[in-house]
Amino acid sequence: MAKKQCIAMLLAGGRGSRLKTLTQDIAKPAVPFGGKYRIIDFALSNCKNSNINTVGILTQYQPHVLQNYIGNGYHWDLDRKDGGVSILPPFQCQDRARWYEGTANAVFHNRKYIEEQNPEHILIISGDHIYKMDYNEMLEQHIHTNADVTISVVNVPWSEANRFGIVTSDKSDRIIEFEEKPVHPKSNQASMGIYIFKREALQMFLEQDSYLDTPADFGKDIIPAMIKGSMHVFAFQFKGYWRDVGTIDSYWQSNMDLLSEEKNIFLCNTNWNVYTKEQNHSPFFLSETGSIMRSLISEGCNIAGRVEHSVLSCGVKIGKHAVIKDCVILPNTVIGDRVYIEGAVIGSNVTIEEGAVMKPHSSKQKIALIDNRRLSPEESYKKQANII
Repeated sequence: MAKKQCIAMLLAGGRGSRLKTLTQDIAKPAVPFGGKYRIIDFALSNCKNSNINTVGILTQYQPHVLQNYIGNGYHWDLDRKDGGVSILPPFQCQDRARWYEGTANAVFHNRKYIEEQNPEHILIISGDHIYKMDYNEMLEQHIHTNADVTISVVNVPWSEANRFGIVTSDKSDRIIEFEEKPVHPKSNQASMGIYIFKREALQMFLEQDSYLDTPADFGKDIIPAMIKGSMHVFAFQFKGYWRDVGTIDSYWQSNMDLLSEEKNIFLCNTNWNVYTKEQNHSPFFLSETGSIMRSLISEGCNIAGRVEHSVLSCGVKIGKHAVIKDCVILPNTVIGDRVYIEGAVIGSNVTIEEGAVMKPHSSKQKIALIDNRRLSPEESYKKQANII
């Protein structure tokens, strides 16, 4: 096969346990986002818009919904005869069953796929981040600096730096130190979990340490080893919007950002589309008793109450005299009459019975996750007491 300049390996197999019951039955990249999308739409759309049309998608945890959703990649223009989308789950061979144990271990198990595609460079991306990015700009810098690996980085608040892999770089953006989730960060330049490797450099480090049976991650193992080995490791400075939606709070906040003209990712760079698998729903309906203020409302919603500063996915029903404020509601949830909910993420297919109340008692209270399949007024009181 002719050599390709760059292919993508999209890591989509993580458990996403910090999203609690949102990922109980589906993989984190398949979680709904922004009313009509799923989280993985952003990485797939970035590949499509960057003309990277060979994408290997590594799945493992609860993969069925995600695999059915992606299909052959048609909705992201990735249904190609040469390349396109390939779903790469763990597999069994003659001598062992190969479960993925870390990001680097997962890529190592798929080295035959990489060899078949014959790329010069390998883009490693995650399927659980919200951002728009032209990977070609990063690839151009990677080639220009003759880097063995380039890591995309973004400045994060110092208070959040210990959640990420933190890099320290010199004036030329060459990385001199990398710490995975340090207790006392030395900088606030956070790795976005986006890497471009020279194929030969990645193969050398994967094979010399043989990650066949060893749990291994890029952040914890490969990148520090490459820096220690005096390889050319560079940072690519990303200036746009990027959010890791790894927790309930960050997931809620990134949805709330869509209600701000300054932060709404769909309003910035409107030529860089985010594609999704469209579904057939009836038109959104607002009754004579309903009202909406500064919210995103998806198709199939039926609103008879008041919705303020919230994001509603498809098929959500809001009863009469109900008040929904600062909420993210996932698909097909039914909220009864005279319900009051403020500051919550409400899961899919939840029924909240008439008269239930959930609201924060202080500005420091955490966002509530309402995941009971049926929430009565009595249960809402108990759940609110537990959150407080």
